[in-house]
Amino acid sequence: MGEFSRVAGVFFEPGKTFDDIGKRPSWFIPLLLSILAGLAFYVSYGRHVGYERFLRQQMATNSKMAQRMEQIPAEQRDAQMAMQAKITGVGYYVAPVVFTPIMMLISASILLGITAMMSAGLRFKQVFAVVCFAGLPMVIKHLLSIVVVFLKNPDDFNLTNPLAFNFAAFMDPLTSSKFVYTVATAFDAFAIWTILLTAIGLSAAAGKKRLSFGGALTAVLIPWVVLVGFGATMASLFG
Repeated sequence: MGEFSRVAGVFFEPGKTFDDIGKRPSWFIPLLLSILAGLAFYVSYGRHVGYERFLRQQMATNSKMAQRMEQIPAEQRDAQMAMQAKITGVGYYVAPVVFTPIMMLISASILLGITAMMSAGLRFKQVFAVVCFAGLPMVIKHLLSIVVVFLKNPDDFNLTNPLAFNFAAFMDPLTSSKFVYTVATAFDAFAIWTILLTAIGLSAAAGKKRLSFGGALTAVLIPWVVLVGFGATMASLFG
């Protein structure tokens, strides 16, 4: 299969596609698509909504952040907010380029370790390729988010939860528990889609006799649950 046939195949024939990826691992095209889609979304958000509005929205839901801003003299707040918005924007522009490949490398390393304990016999290049291709649903999420950025009122757009594809979309971030809200955000349709594709990919790359879909799904869920629990705990402590 060619690279773009693989990209399409991940969505329409994941079993066959990941079997091919396992035999001839590659990762550049899906990784590039993930980086470009993320960058396009954050640039679109910055131009249409703005990161100063994002920071003000964060202060409305984060009492500690609001308190820190109140400690700054009134005449300096606007300048401080503008500077923070500029730094935040740069951070979001850099994140897809720098942190997307880093996070995929870390994810692949963790999954390689867990599957090694299951005697799956996978190589790092195979696992990394699976992780990159399984992350393609996030490309669709970013593209849909770009559309919503231009359709929705900028004051109502939520950068951390742009689409109504998780339980948190139906919760009030001002009154909900930070822990519960963060967990609800994590149960996102695109995240679940990515998890399932990763499990299919690992099982196909290793061979079902070595690693069943159930075993691969367990390997993917373990670090995901730990990460979500850690993130929710941090949100409840510092939110």
